[in-house]
Amino acid sequence: MTATRSTSEGDEAGPHAPGWLGAAVVGVWLILLLAACAAETGPVAERSISAPSAGPVAGSGTGPDTQAAPFAGCAVLTAPPPHGAPAADRRESELPAVELPCFTGGQAIRLVDLRGPAVINLWASWCEPCRHELPVMQRLADNAAGRLHVVGVDTGDDLEAAASFARAKRVSMPTLYDRKSRLLAAVGRVNLPVTIFVDSAGRDYVHPLPLDAAELSVLVRKHTGVTVAP
Repeated sequence: MTATRSTSEGDEAGPHAPGWLGAAVVGVWLILLLAACAAETGPVAERSISAPSAGPVAGSGTGPDTQAAPFAGCAVLTAPPPHGAPAADRRESELPAVELPCFTGGQAIRLVDLRGPAVINLWASWCEPCRHELPVMQRLADNAAGRLHVVGVDTGDDLEAAASFARAKRVSMPTLYDRKSRLLAAVGRVNLPVTIFVDSAGRDYVHPLPLDAAELSVLVRKHTGVTVAP
């Protein structure tokens, strides 16, 4: 009788008992569930254009240059034409009426406000030809500083992947972020890379294939009027 009674009491105190122990278990379960939900929704809500972790800033003394923040700001893109640019009567831009955020944050840029002469390169970190071409575009930006705007448009890409690639390749030219590939669609293309040349009057030419330094130099001279050594 004693053994039978002990077993019965143990069963009553087990998982079927609705007492304070069961309530405590439910409470802990709810806390863990809410924490998991917060962990999933928090970063997504914060994954804005200013979200990528860029690492230490170049020259800050907090890390090697390969960890420097990628890309420059975009405000310069709507400034008057660079010094030494060919004179031309500016007219309404032929660029699509697309507004894109700057990769580094700040005010979005309307493409129609972009001041030529300029070269706009659409790329993505997952695009193999782009990974070879983007450093060529950066050299163009370095060699044409003050005469030509060179701007990247990170297209259909992940922020962190793009920032990591740019840091590794020391890409610092101003870059816009186009997560939904709106500009690519607006110029009637589906594949990357794509390069758009804009002269100082706002006329543009779209080139749909990868470019090496020599080809890029020829097209820059032909479609923007600016001569830049390869």
